[in-house]
Amino acid sequence: MAAQDDAAHLHADTSEERTASKFGLLDADENLPQYHIEAQASLVERPLRALKYGEAFAVLDSYGDIGWYPGPEGLYFQDTRYLSRLALTIEDERPMMLSSAIQDDNGALSVDLTTPDIRLDAGDETAIPRELIAIERTKFLFKGACYDRIGLRNYDTRRRRLRIGVTFDADYRDLFEVRGSDRTNRGKRTVERRSDTEVQFRYAGLDEIVRTTSLHFGPKPHTLEPGKAEFVVDLAPGANTSLFIRVLCQSHRAYTSAPGPEKAGEAAAAALSRAAGSLAEQPDRRLSEGRIFARAYRDNRRDQRQITAGITTIISSNDQFNEGLCRATADLYMLATRTQEGIYPFAGIPWYSTVFGRDGIITAMMALWIDPNFGKGVLRFLAATQAKEVDPAADAQPGKVLHETRRGEMAMLGEVPFRHYYGTIDGTPLFLMLAAQYHEVTGDLDTIRAIWPQLKLALDWIDIYGDRDGDGFVEYARETEQGLANQGWKDSHDSIFHADGAMAKGPIALCEVQGYVYAAKRGAARLASLLGEDDLSVRLSAAANTLRENFDKAFWCEEIGTYALALDGAKRQCAVRSSNTGHALFTDIALPERAPKVAAQLLSNDGFNGWGIRTIAKGEARYNPMSYHNGSIWPHDNAICALGLARYGLKDEAAQVFEGMFDTSLYYDQKRLPELFCGFMRRRQRGPVSYPVACSPQAWAAAAPFAFLAACLGLELDHARNRIRFRNPVLPRFLEAVELFNLKLGDSRADIRLHRHGHDVTVAVTRRVGDMQISMLK
Repeated sequence: MAAQDDAAHLHADTSEERTASKFGLLDADENLPQYHIEAQASLVERPLRALKYGEAFAVLDSYGDIGWYPGPEGLYFQDTRYLSRLALTIEDERPMMLSSAIQDDNGALSVDLTTPDIRLDAGDETAIPRELIAIERTKFLFKGACYDRIGLRNYDTRRRRLRIGVTFDADYRDLFEVRGSDRTNRGKRTVERRSDTEVQFRYAGLDEIVRTTSLHFGPKPHTLEPGKAEFVVDLAPGANTSLFIRVLCQSHRAYTSAPGPEKAGEAAAAALSRAAGSLAEQPDRRLSEGRIFARAYRDNRRDQRQITAGITTIISSNDQFNEGLCRATADLYMLATRTQEGIYPFAGIPWYSTVFGRDGIITAMMALWIDPNFGKGVLRFLAATQAKEVDPAADAQPGKVLHETRRGEMAMLGEVPFRHYYGTIDGTPLFLMLAAQYHEVTGDLDTIRAIWPQLKLALDWIDIYGDRDGDGFVEYARETEQGLANQGWKDSHDSIFHADGAMAKGPIALCEVQGYVYAAKRGAARLASLLGEDDLSVRLSAAANTLRENFDKAFWCEEIGTYALALDGAKRQCAVRSSNTGHALFTDIALPERAPKVAAQLLSNDGFNGWGIRTIAKGEARYNPMSYHNGSIWPHDNAICALGLARYGLKDEAAQVFEGMFDTSLYYDQKRLPELFCGFMRRRQRGPVSYPVACSPQAWAAAAPFAFLAACLGLELDHARNRIRFRNPVLPRFLEAVELFNLKLGDSRADIRLHRHGHDVTVAVTRRVGDMQISMLK
């Protein structure tokens, strides 16, 4: 998932496992991944449209329909598919497509359709020629409901009478089932026609939660039965009318049990359940469906404006880049979900539309200069859900930060371990890193003070549970066979290996995790000093310095000219060239003299394919450009590498990565960067190769363009010194100028224009409110 995850992979069937063994595709002790996303069809095979609000999201085809073909389409709520079919027909024929697009702010899907040639019976000639009836469809999500308006206008010179059909179904498949997991036992589903305008599906789950899908139609259909509604529309020449469908997703416990103590994991569910906009609301029944639609649409627009009010915006000299930035911004705020602790960016659609600790933290880091509210919400939520006790089934220990939380039936029953799962080795040091970065940008010591006990618990976890053998490095090993085998951001079952391809045996110390710990301790030392804990500050600084020295000795591998991917349980290097070393630059743990060599490996022909930096370099034993983590390219990973290159003054190299990723965006719908794409070498007159089941949108991919820009501009926001600095700024070749509007530092605001003159960049302040200093350092 988000690189992640949980699930980055669902159980494959035993026949496949036997076949793989037979042909030598697996080591004798290596099984196919336990949590695998099955892919009989690619997500890029046909255009899909995604909408999200709160804990609900929809994956639709370009018509706005669900279920014409097998796949992930559906209306989902709390990790369950509440609607598996919703298909529109006219005289039993599917309309013809004219256009389909998600609106610029992701607020709604707008689809233009028309009638095909329609014969009323087999003996007639064409009874209704095509293109006489215009159909305009608008769909959006708001507070646990999906709203659908179907507008029809008659452009014929004669009156037309049409049958409009809507077929629908609700299968209540858990998201893990949709991804490929098999289940032998399921709950009981029923469906009833509750009135002339409502049909309700009901699923009594094995987890004792009742889930309901209520479909409301307006005006009253000519016929309505479970699974199908039919309207008869009579349109005079030039006349128009609208039909409305409202789908409400709701859940409640089948009975009320006695309340018990709320553990950290349950706090995650509580924080989401009590969040504004998570649950469906019943409108005034006296209102028509048209009025209900109009009010919800208006409130949705107000909500969009409110959540983005006051953010930093960017306009450049490149219209295509501007389009990509607008889409990235819209994606970030569509994925942003309100919790009682603030906004939290859900990881991605369709597989990861939930809280992920690592993804939320990295997304917030990259978006800090655009909107620090992401950082505040992520910090507060993860502090509230921090593990309080040892729980092997959840890979949890006191002080550890949440990896993910799931609300579906399989998670609630323990069929998958991700209800409240802590199996991430990097989330906890990243949590500390974000806290330090958030304070550096905002100066918000009140938030840091409020979560300081949790930050100290995270520091304790690093030393007590993270460092399993006392050697100063943080290692992972899952506590049960149900947990994730690999627990860094590259958490595929086969992502950590030796030069000969043999899988690394744990406990495993990852290259990038040591960098996160180094930066976490340095950042926490600064915070401790501000909070009057000077002794702790001194200890943390000394520990960070020692870690940096030991890291270089243990991880530098002269044979491959860069840092090793990892150390296995025997402290042997995994001498594999990987993008993980770019994270060592990002965290500043790499010694300055190592940086040019690390950069050379990242940007070599084996590492950089012309579009981006591969996760694993070409030529390594398990390199596969079509894999999830062993040769693919991830925009967020590249953004972190670019930030690392820039930290060591390698701005031209950072700009090279930025240019490759911008070129990539031009080949994707709406200039949206996907979760990942394949690592095949760039070829003339051909675009990048898509990964078949990549999420789109994905939060940290959406945040990546802002990180690329900050890296190249050398942007530093220093609240303590009341200073914004541009350190040796460069602009890539596709940008001549960039304007930053409403760039914030404390109570000050500024608009700043940067312009490229050859290789040089000038900085001009066009508006300033407040007393902050703005400077450029070469």
